[in-house]
Amino acid sequence: MVKFEPDTLDRTFAALSDPTRRALIARLVAEPTLSVSDLARPLPMSLPAVMKHLDVLIDAGLVTRRKTGRTVDCQLNAEPMKAAMEWLDRHQRFWTQSLDRLADLVEPKP
Repeated sequence: MVKFEPDTLDRTFAALSDPTRRALIARLVAEPTLSVSDLARPLPMSLPAVMKHLDVLIDAGLVTRRKTGRTVDCQLNAEPMKAAMEWLDRHQRFWTQSLDRLADLVEPKP
């Protein structure tokens, strides 16, 4: 069983709460390694603004950054998202079971 660390989950959900950061994650899912410039190119914002979003993703452990010469490459690290999905799954099962019990009580029996 995965032990959920609140700080890690908080950072993961906070990082994923922004549509720009989700777009960066989606780009890294499609292409596992991209330079910061390539990640920033389609976004309607400045490179420093993209860098701030990347810093949040890096702090959450969702993205790793590696510098080779003058190029900074980014890669997706899906491990924090896996922990978040397991946390969500546990709560989804609880609500599904609760709603099933409620339906049994409310719906007429044949």
